[in-house]
Amino acid sequence: MSAPDMVIRARDVRLVLGATEPVEILRGIDLDVRAGESVALLGASGSGKSSLMAVLSGLERATGGQVLVNGQDFSTLDEDRLAIARRGRIGIVLQAFHLLPTMTARENVAVPMELAGLADAHARAEAELAAVGLAHRLDHYPAQLSGGEQQRVAIARALAPAPSIVFADEPTGNLDGATGRRIIDLLFERQRATGASLVIITHDPALGHRCDRTLEMADGRLLA
Repeated sequence: MSAPDMVIRARDVRLVLGATEPVEILRGIDLDVRAGESVALLGASGSGKSSLMAVLSGLERATGGQVLVNGQDFSTLDEDRLAIARRGRIGIVLQAFHLLPTMTARENVAVPMELAGLADAHARAEAELAAVGLAHRLDHYPAQLSGGEQQRVAIARALAPAPSIVFADEPTGNLDGATGRRIIDLLFERQRATGASLVIITHDPALGHRCDRTLEMADGRLLA
């Protein structure tokens, strides 16, 4: 596989947290993710899944090893340059929706793009909200939306800038079973439509089976 086909290439990635009593969270991770591929990271709570996502998405700096994302070496960037590298290129969907309560659905999607200097932010927000079935809820505030609708807004916010990679960390954790299944269907539908790579953090093997690849983590390592 040639380098341009890889949106993520991680080698011997390590993460140690704590100054007085250091704890090794990630212990030598090697991982490649291809353009357009969907990958599930499975493992019990505390296995290091979310920490790995934080490092691969640039939210956390690795203590050691190399992380290449879209050809950029994240291991050499400071926090400001990491933020610039993420902007518009990486989308993140979390279990907690993290919508701003004083902004409408449209504003929650558009404002991050405006702050990033992307053109046509409101038009792009409206188009992505329509794509997730919320064209009729553009001017509703989070408190006026159901949990499933709020997660749809979060998905729209992640995908509207047309990122090359989308990370989803337990995206249905705050939803009932039926709503969660619809959200997962939608997430895969939008991933296929946009051509983004998708990395899902989950403890659900059934969700893992829907991905192109399933990887299991335990004790800060990827299992063979």
